[in-house]
Amino acid sequence: MRSGPPALRIVALAAVVILIAAAAAPAVTLDDRVYGVARQLLCPVCQGQTVAESDSTVAREMRAVIRRKLAAGETPDQILRYFVGQFGESVLAEPPRRGVSWILYAGPFAALACGLALAAWRIRRWARGARAAPPMPPAVDPADLDRLARDLDALER
Repeated sequence: MRSGPPALRIVALAAVVILIAAAAAPAVTLDDRVYGVARQLLCPVCQGQTVAESDSTVAREMRAVIRRKLAAGETPDQILRYFVGQFGESVLAEPPRRGVSWILYAGPFAALACGLALAAWRIRRWARGARAAPPMPPAVDPADLDRLARDLDALER
């Protein structure tokens, strides 16, 4: 039993698969990186549009700055911090997850949890009411029972 050649074939096959996967993966171009950063910034003069979507002069200038900074080797986080320094946090398309803005992220989950707790409480309360013993019937007068017995005897005859 030889272990050399099968192991060598497995390693060679794995290397070929890795090379094919690397060649098939799309290369990230500078334009893709510019678009990725521009999607994270809101245009300061456009209402509700990101820098990537806007055709305004300011947005074009911001994309040019992003391109220059990426070409110079800056990271996307450094570029975002640069624009926050220039325009303030309102330029970010996604609010930062700190301070009061946590309400934007935690609010829907808190509302869902409260709604589920309220529904569980109401269902439990409803189910408990359904399991309760039925109310006791009113007390029957013994004279009524005697009369009922006589009527039933009369019907049987």
